[in-house]
Amino acid sequence: MDNVSRIFAGARRRAPTRALEPTNLTVLDNDFVTILGPSGCGKSTLLRLVAGLDQPTTGQIILNGIPVSEPGPDRGMVFQSYTLFPWLTVADNIAFGLREKGVPAPRRTTVVREWLVRIGLVSFEDHYPKQLSGGMQQRTAIARSLANDPAILLLDEPFGALDNQTRALMQELLLDIWERERKTVLFVTHDIEEAIFLASRVVVMTARPGRIKADVAIDLPHPRHYTIKTSPEFSVLKARLTEEIRAEVVLADTADRAS
Repeated sequence: MDNVSRIFAGARRRAPTRALEPTNLTVLDNDFVTILGPSGCGKSTLLRLVAGLDQPTTGQIILNGIPVSEPGPDRGMVFQSYTLFPWLTVADNIAFGLREKGVPAPRRTTVVREWLVRIGLVSFEDHYPKQLSGGMQQRTAIARSLANDPAILLLDEPFGALDNQTRALMQELLLDIWERERKTVLFVTHDIEEAIFLASRVVVMTARPGRIKADVAIDLPHPRHYTIKTSPEFSVLKARLTEEIRAEVVLADTADRAS
């Protein structure tokens, strides 16, 4: 991201909204970067710009040497809301991108089967989204994105609507997939523990208008087990990031009161 900003025009004579200040960020191949920040700081805006779902006001985004101008199969997106196609089965949802790319049916069947095994939904391949729990739906959404073999996986608070126990299991599933696949990942969250547990780097954003405040390396060993969340090293990182985020929340609250 080279000097990327986003300003939304104001409605009904209101002042424009500066969602994202000019931002520079480099993400390396196979990096797992979590983007952490208070509500309304521009995290999702940043991710939508990378996805090509929105265009920057200034600057440009380059992926593997090519400017991003629109959505493409080189970027897989998973949202917080369950965005499966309700008229398709689990297997057909996973196969959707492959079908759009013209992948032959035998190869589609093989890839879908592999992902059904990896996400633990083999016995649910013929179920429809309405027959699945939230966690099952997000597993399917992640598999649908990865089955298409994107260069980068973009996740916008994908576990935010799940209960704590399911959320923890989904974190472990995603981390296991990343440790095997080593895809490049950008993951938006407001949960500090989640950001640390998943990431190789945590990028901290300021309150709106958002900009990058800190870029923290997470030097915790792999493979990562959930018990690392109680380790001294994890606690030190959590304390540091808690202070970084708290300072931004206090500033935002002070600004709101003043206005």
